[in-house]
Amino acid sequence: MEGVQVDDPVLAPLIEQVRSARARKVTLDIRGGGTKGFYGEAARGDEPLSLANLTGISSYEPSELVVTARAGTPLADLEAALAERNQCLAFEPPRFADGGSNGGTVGGMVAAGLAGPARAAVGSVRDFVLGLTMLNGRAEVLSFGGQVMKNVAGYDVSRLVAGSLGVLGVILEVSLKVLPRAPAVTTLRFDLEEAEALKRLNTWGGEPLPLNASAWWERALVVRLAGAAAAVQAAAKKLGGELIEPATAGAFWRGLRDHRDEFFTSAEEAVKGHASLWRLAVPSTTPPLKLPGEQLVEWGGAQRWLCTGMPAQAVRDAAAAVGGHATLFRARDKSVGVFTPLAPPLARIHRDMKRAFDPDRVFNPGRLYPDL
Repeated sequence: MEGVQVDDPVLAPLIEQVRSARARKVTLDIRGGGTKGFYGEAARGDEPLSLANLTGISSYEPSELVVTARAGTPLADLEAALAERNQCLAFEPPRFADGGSNGGTVGGMVAAGLAGPARAAVGSVRDFVLGLTMLNGRAEVLSFGGQVMKNVAGYDVSRLVAGSLGVLGVILEVSLKVLPRAPAVTTLRFDLEEAEALKRLNTWGGEPLPLNASAWWERALVVRLAGAAAAVQAAAKKLGGELIEPATAGAFWRGLRDHRDEFFTSAEEAVKGHASLWRLAVPSTTPPLKLPGEQLVEWGGAQRWLCTGMPAQAVRDAAAAVGGHATLFRARDKSVGVFTPLAPPLARIHRDMKRAFDPDRVFNPGRLYPDL
């Protein structure tokens, strides 16, 4: 992690702004591409801390499957560089944009911790974070991890920061594991009711199949196979279903990944009224959730999107009843809390971590939980 130095002319103003904010007892709202302002609790910072100038790929070793990029680097730029070497971010982070420099950033990707359709098959964002450099609330530049998977000692802070929504500090630079693109990809469609779709997904999940992604909505199950050509061809023949033309399939998975699919665009419109979009994390074997509203099922049944007008507590109770939890992903009113309330021991750990990294509560106050 050598791409960001304390005397870096781009970094120096950020350090000074944090020092000044701490001295003046004001809070900072960390901003990257601005594509995920809807996610998490509402921003309450007194001043913006922009990472727009902290851009660029610091190092890229295709043969080692590792890339290091500054936090403000547009995700589109990073993925374009990887594509030139036939590599990718396998966890498919949602970009919440149509591409280009106005999309999400590398730092925002890690801070939000969101992954796309392939998450169940390849792992989460934190599984691919090898190391990072961050700016803490004391205006100190700290580095954690490295550029190899085995570089772990004590607390794995690099991965702890993934999904923390900036409450621990400012991500400056990240080293990520990347993977080669699959040599063969095939998408199949099946006309199935939800219960049968879930049954098949869980059966297939226990078999040696190159199942890379799945989605069920409105009586249609769509699955993506990815891997060696022979394995994909054999799996497609075994599973059957309707073969989807590659261009159509690619557009579908991109829409699902970036939340531009019809389900999500309809949900955004519904949220302008009295509905809310919930993200339910449940065991993949959970039967269909008989809840009012529109549902889309991903990750082999482990992620259930629900657009509904039912009370928040009823949604959370339904998720808890099957051993899961619910996150309020999009809503006009977030007074019920975005994330599931923490048990007292976990809440204490969160407060202790916040105090260790940001004792004066300079960064993103309340963005993850109201008291952080």
